[in-house]
Amino acid sequence: MRIFGKDGTCAAIFLDFDSSIAGLERVQADVRAVQTWLHSNGARWIEDYSPNGGRHLYIPLAQRVTFSEARDLVEALGTRYRSLDKTPHQNVLHGCMRTPGSPHKRGGHQELAMSLSMAYDVARRPNSPSIWAAMTKDLAAEIKAVRALRQEESFSATAEAPVIDHPAGRMSRSMQVLAQTGMYDTNRYVSDSEARQAVLVSAAVAGLHLVDVERRMLQGTWPGLASFYARYAARHRLSALRRDWQNAVRYLTKTTATSDGNINVRRSPTSQQNTQPPALLGTNPISDPDAEHRFIRTWRNALRIREVRYQESRTGMARRMVLRSLGEAAHMTASRFIEFGVRSIAVATGLDHTTVATHLRELRAEKDPLVTLVEEGRGTKGDLYMLTVPEELKAAAEDASWQKGKIHALRPVFRELGLPAAFVYEALEHSPAMSTTEIVRVTRLSRSAVNEALDVLAAWNLITRGAARAWSTVAATSLKHLAEHFGVLEAVAAQIQRYRNDRIIWREWLAKNVNTVAELLSPEDDYPWEMFEGPPDEWSLSDMAFRRIG
Repeated sequence: MRIFGKDGTCAAIFLDFDSSIAGLERVQADVRAVQTWLHSNGARWIEDYSPNGGRHLYIPLAQRVTFSEARDLVEALGTRYRSLDKTPHQNVLHGCMRTPGSPHKRGGHQELAMSLSMAYDVARRPNSPSIWAAMTKDLAAEIKAVRALRQEESFSATAEAPVIDHPAGRMSRSMQVLAQTGMYDTNRYVSDSEARQAVLVSAAVAGLHLVDVERRMLQGTWPGLASFYARYAARHRLSALRRDWQNAVRYLTKTTATSDGNINVRRSPTSQQNTQPPALLGTNPISDPDAEHRFIRTWRNALRIREVRYQESRTGMARRMVLRSLGEAAHMTASRFIEFGVRSIAVATGLDHTTVATHLRELRAEKDPLVTLVEEGRGTKGDLYMLTVPEELKAAAEDASWQKGKIHALRPVFRELGLPAAFVYEALEHSPAMSTTEIVRVTRLSRSAVNEALDVLAAWNLITRGAARAWSTVAATSLKHLAEHFGVLEAVAAQIQRYRNDRIIWREWLAKNVNTVAELLSPEDDYPWEMFEGPPDEWSLSDMAFRRIG
């Protein structure tokens, strides 16, 4: 279960003692020591154990605490007890814990180390604020030490970036990370107050409105920013946000021209958007096409490594194709941030848009996903996704050589020839003169599926077999002409037109309900996002795909 809520606070402290860190004896000794410490502070807890010897202690709280407060306490305890895994409390977005009764990845289940009635009583009567104060007071020296240590460490996740205008109202990467995670460079911002004000200034510069920021906080899109306001009572948080927003707007209004005579921020957050392409946005690494090119190529290496997980099932192959479509979109826009609706991806993959939505939900729900949902689609904008290189794959992905050539989603002809043929043809494009065994290894498909795909491709003169029994593509055979022969291009055009009609209907709905849209702050409101969610107004992956094959 998730540790932190949408507001960036938690209702319990989760202590995970990991046997893989220091062994079973160390876990048992640390758990006994922490239990003694909790008892001395008057705290009550729930305890369970894992089949592999790990132990969990859950400390329910009557009053929720912020991400920063919870992180400080757990990291401080971690300096005392070596087997305590601090990472669950170091990530406001993905921090989670396996609770009693949950199946364990190595078999068996988490089991309570106490009676169910006792555990229920602890959960029903959580620890009071005075007990929390006693625990933090006892750990004051360790908390001070871990905060000082953070100031000494380099903080790369929110690397310093200039405040500049971004296309489509997008904030800088550093500010998005801060708003999502609540983590910041303590050498740059001395407290949560300065950090949250920096986020609001960046949001105003990017052209967002106060209602946009409120919605992101209430929906849980920016739990890090929400955690900065948890010090206020719930009924006062939005009022505090509005005060800070007015301060941010006043600051921007007073901003004068830079030394070269240019204005580095807009006078008003509601003025015209900057229409510069990403390549002209200065030295921000996220706006640097070379930096983005390197990242996208590295992400493609991570995709190749991860694809073994999907194997050859039709669902797995479709998921691989959805990921390829996101990679293709990233190359087209020279950015790891992708804002295309499910209908655009449906055209690029040959799938139905509802199927695409299902695959995207599953992909972003994976452990260490390759894509992260940064912001849900609203109005005429699609969901904003970010390509992500998981930590477990980062070293291998960075060390591997970049694959030459383009990454393709499903090219139209393969709607007729099938997904296995698409993967086999792609492999031969990148590495001509491959044996069947090599193709099986590269595509992650079974030998029977590869043999069938080879037969299909050879029958249509797309590939040929040389004297050394190695396969290669036939350059003279056009994929486009073959797609025309099969009548696939007409089907693609019909799909694009159908989705364009959906967009027209959607815009008409928005125009008639503009007042309602402006007041919506929660995804549970009566607003049919799923029915008509579409790509951005000006350009879409489907449009690009059709122009490329047309």
